[in-house]
Amino acid sequence: MFSPSELFKLENLSIKDIFDSVDQAHEILGDPLKEYCKQFKGREINGTVMEGATLVGDGIYIGEGSIVEPGAYIKGPAYIGKNTEIRHSAYLRGNVVVGDNCVVGHCTEVKMSIFLDGAKAGHFAYVGDSILGNDVNLGAGTKLANLKIIESDVMLHVDTGEKLVTGLRKMGAILGYGVEIGCNAVTSPGTILAPKSMVYPAIGIKGAFSKRVILRESNMVRK
Repeated sequence: MFSPSELFKLENLSIKDIFDSVDQAHEILGDPLKEYCKQFKGREINGTVMEGATLVGDGIYIGEGSIVEPGAYIKGPAYIGKNTEIRHSAYLRGNVVVGDNCVVGHCTEVKMSIFLDGAKAGHFAYVGDSILGNDVNLGAGTKLANLKIIESDVMLHVDTGEKLVTGLRKMGAILGYGVEIGCNAVTSPGTILAPKSMVYPAIGIKGAFSKRVILRESNMVRK
């Protein structure tokens, strides 16, 4: 129910081969994503890296028309597609894949994550061990938490009543295409939102939703 083809628009996707080795979207997170990123060798800069930006390590690719603004810090391996903005003070911590026409915004931190084409985290966001589907938009201050306070693997609490073991110690959120999240919302580890779902500002989200939802209040009460 959470396969890449159900969650994302894969046709004409610039990086669609990233899901070739998995059946469920969350399975790409962790070691498979690290293996995928190993194909990036050296540095290939086809876009613009402005003075004051910092690139560290190998395996950094920046596509045509993309801009890396002053103060941004990119640690390889990192793939950045075409016409994407890496804005001032963005921090990409390695094993990051960002598609075409995306935004990694001011003071946004990204690690071990994927942005599909058109995904945007424009302001003060944290994106850890997560996947942003096509045209996802994160409001300012959105946090995709990736590590449970209780030391155990992340479990998916599905809206059908099922509980699925991920085998992942760290997993943030997987957001289907067109998901909109309001400012200062926080997702709990193991959150999945079906395409076109909507989250109102300043609330906490928990659970794996197989169908489109509109969440207006926090659902983080422990059950």
